[in-house]
Amino acid sequence: MRVSTFTGVAAGVAALALLAGCSAGGGQAAGGDKHVTLWLYPVVADEAANKSFWDDTIEAFEKEHEDITVDYEIFPWANRDEALQTAIAAGKGPDLVYLIPDQLAAYQKSIAPLNDLLSAERQKDLLPNVKESVTIDGDILGAPLLTSAMTLLCNASVFEQAGVTEYPETWDDMEKLAPVFAEKGMYLMNYPASAENTLNLTFYPLLWQAGGEVYDKDGQVGFDSAAGEKALTFLTGLAEQKALDPEALTTTVPLEQTAVAQGKVACTFNNSVTELEPFWGAENVKVLPPLKDEKPVAYGTVGSLSVLKGSKAPEAAAAFAEYATGAEVIQPYLKMSGFFSALSTTDPIYADDPLLGEVEKYVPDTTVGQLATSSRALMGVLSPEIQAALLGQKSPEDALKAAAAAAAPLIK
Repeated sequence: MRVSTFTGVAAGVAALALLAGCSAGGGQAAGGDKHVTLWLYPVVADEAANKSFWDDTIEAFEKEHEDITVDYEIFPWANRDEALQTAIAAGKGPDLVYLIPDQLAAYQKSIAPLNDLLSAERQKDLLPNVKESVTIDGDILGAPLLTSAMTLLCNASVFEQAGVTEYPETWDDMEKLAPVFAEKGMYLMNYPASAENTLNLTFYPLLWQAGGEVYDKDGQVGFDSAAGEKALTFLTGLAEQKALDPEALTTTVPLEQTAVAQGKVACTFNNSVTELEPFWGAENVKVLPPLKDEKPVAYGTVGSLSVLKGSKAPEAAAAFAEYATGAEVIQPYLKMSGFFSALSTTDPIYADDPLLGEVEKYVPDTTVGQLATSSRALMGVLSPEIQAALLGQKSPEDALKAAAAAAAPLIK
């Protein structure tokens, strides 16, 4: 087993040098053994712990599969798509790579379906919402490694300061609470609107809660709808009531510099317990169900290991993917990273944690939304229009119409 870790600005140069010297997609090693290359990213912030987990996992796998060797590289999150696209185009891609759902859609043509490579038992064991999140056109495009749940989190200390004793459940509740917190010089909700923020964590959950979808049943623009306008009107109404931090609408700064970390925001649905606990204190983090308008919905990502079509050892790559994502193997990784199991038969892994244990209950009810090759490009045209509406530069109706017109040519 070989491991390389790429960090900082040298990562791109190192990656290109690596690609220049590698054969495409692993394959047969000397003596007929199978060789698998794996690309990963720092899901676990502790670099030493992350490396130790993969070292131990690969060592255990290789002992059980003496004809397979696995080499892995850890790349930075920044510019990961550019590096992968370059590698695939050059025929130097890995056998196995960590991808999230919108990447599955973007790389669909380069991914080998796992329908016949993952065991029937594993496929049956996947949580239904998780399986749906890695399936496109009937093809399972990744072996799920982890999942998340971005439910509503509120700061009990802020509620106490505002003299509010009941937590919100619906949009109506939020609208009634907005002026109460504003009068105290605090904000009701966190809503980061600058373009660097994914709509998966900001606008889309509200769109889903209103009963809307990003794409319609024909695969065309769907956010330009009554539900979309209702969701954006809900947001602009909060902005007008000064219930949203105005700085967050235009600027992205480190979490510790935000009103959220400074205890000036009552609730958020785009931050995790592990992010907030150091600032709010565990005793002040209140885990609540997702907000509801037509229905309660929360976003939850899914990280999976995908086999690329360029692999010369797809069966070996899939065998490692199934092993590494198994319940017993992956549990330490999940606990180190604060994520949750993608499997239905796994016992709760945070039963002894009153916060993450509560979030874990909502995992089966999360969604990644609809998967499409245009997902990221569509966000690029919708995000600035939402921001314009929040800044009072456009009406919600006009903003969504403009975004729909710009998005239409991007949909294939």
